[in-house]
Amino acid sequence: MINRLFERLDDFLRDQGYRAQKRQIIDGKYCQGSDTAKQPQGKSADQEGNQPEGWGQNGKRQKNTDARWTRKDNKNFFGYKNHISVDVKHKYIRRYDVTPANIHDSNVFDELLDPRNSSHAVWADIGLSLAGNARPAERERVPGTSSTKGNRTRSRIRSRVGHIFGLQVQRAGNLILRGIGIVRATGKIGLRNLAYNLDRYGTLCVVHR
Repeated sequence: MINRLFERLDDFLRDQGYRAQKRQIIDGKYCQGSDTAKQPQGKSADQEGNQPEGWGQNGKRQKNTDARWTRKDNKNFFGYKNHISVDVKHKYIRRYDVTPANIHDSNVFDELLDPRNSSHAVWADIGLSLAGNARPAERERVPGTSSTKGNRTRSRIRSRVGHIFGLQVQRAGNLILRGIGIVRATGKIGLRNLAYNLDRYGTLCVVHR
């Protein structure tokens, strides 16, 4: 239902003249899982979802078996990840996906691509600048430049995604997913992304009035 609402809002935005334009940016943000449902590190389910020995049915019900541990900036983190695709011109979230926290953006890259963006160029934090046709089979991968000017350009463009995550925190605080399971996590994160687009639409309506 939330996915359908998100798609209907995106159609509405395009009808209002906010077509996805000037490239797209792909990035992700961790969403913390509930402390009470954490799995101890080293005792969590493996990548195939197999449970550790000694976990009974009651134990499984109390553990967030879909969430995963990961490590970033020398800190351990448990939960999920909100992957988003944003158009550079209007800064709307055009597509999103929710995964366990240990899944890198590159693993959901193709699902996040917006084929309706006027530009096929993509900025993403996967060690490459990506350009070419939105269809994966025809996409050209171009190594990122290491020049100071190139780094500044990439940083300026990708900071637009950071603004989105920052605004979500400013409006509603840090998201802690207290429910168990990726279905509930996806629903809550989807609503958060939907609310951002509604808020962004209101802002742009005032700016363009």
